[in-house]
Amino acid sequence: MKKNIAIVAGGNSGEYEISIQSGSVVEKNLDTELYNSYIIVIKGSDWYYLDKEGNRFDVDKNEFSIIIQGEKIIFDCVFIAIHGTPGEDGKLQGYFDLLAIPYTSCDQTTCSLTFNKSFCNRIVYSLGVNTAKSILLYKNQKYKTDGIVDEIKLPCFVKPNSGGSSVGITKVEKMENLQDAIKTAFKEDDEVIVEEFIDGTEITCGIIKSKGKVYVLPITEIVSKKEFFDYDAKYTPGMADEITPARISEKTEKECKTTSVYLYENLNCSGLVRFDYILHDELLYFLEVNTVPGLTEDSIIPRQAKVMGISIRQLITMAIEDALDRKSKT
Repeated sequence: MKKNIAIVAGGNSGEYEISIQSGSVVEKNLDTELYNSYIIVIKGSDWYYLDKEGNRFDVDKNEFSIIIQGEKIIFDCVFIAIHGTPGEDGKLQGYFDLLAIPYTSCDQTTCSLTFNKSFCNRIVYSLGVNTAKSILLYKNQKYKTDGIVDEIKLPCFVKPNSGGSSVGITKVEKMENLQDAIKTAFKEDDEVIVEEFIDGTEITCGIIKSKGKVYVLPITEIVSKKEFFDYDAKYTPGMADEITPARISEKTEKECKTTSVYLYENLNCSGLVRFDYILHDELLYFLEVNTVPGLTEDSIIPRQAKVMGISIRQLITMAIEDALDRKSKT
């Protein structure tokens, strides 16, 4: 019997549209011989399913179900395609844990920790991996921009502490632009991180664990045609070159993959995850971890998998099988 898969998409952040695209790609590539798919759109307290004719069916949040033509649809697994809150910060994971419904992402604790860039950096640094120097600012906290520059130096990056897809991020070159950059980041989050700029090559490594086996995908080198790999560079065709496999030495490739597996295990990751780094003078600096990486047609993970000979359909099946397998062991 086919299993019912809920593909949750949307969310409450600036990554809403990208999430909707990811959800559509997952549905398009879901193995229909194994699964029935239902895209569940989440926006604040509005949770619903739209069928092919545009009919709307509201989700019963008490048990995460929908009723179609008098038939209650209970879901065997949830494919989380929400980037940002509430899909990547642990909120949905905690909800599904309460309902004992398996899902395709890291657990609540790991998602919460890794979504908070400052906390994640501290943990990663404690594990012996290089990270950029940074300062964490809180909304309504008093701070002095000259004091920040004295410690972090210019240029620097100002970004929301929790968030993704480079939404709200500014590269600051001049002192007079720092205050506006901080204000921009505070529009996205109540906490802002000011981080030193490390000049180098940006690389990223995807990992998926399925049925107990860890698959390390080929490393991608990112060459942005803008000042840095911002939202437009990520999602506008032609604004960045994503070269897979990356043009790096065998030594660096091995270090990047080894470090990624090490972090995957020590951060207690599950399912499909992507680790981003800056390579500076042959030293690897951790940037961030994406516990719900993009799965649009232009996203990095599907391209990495393709180079490895894994289709996006296989990738999605692996993620679902892993979620179901983890649940069967609890």
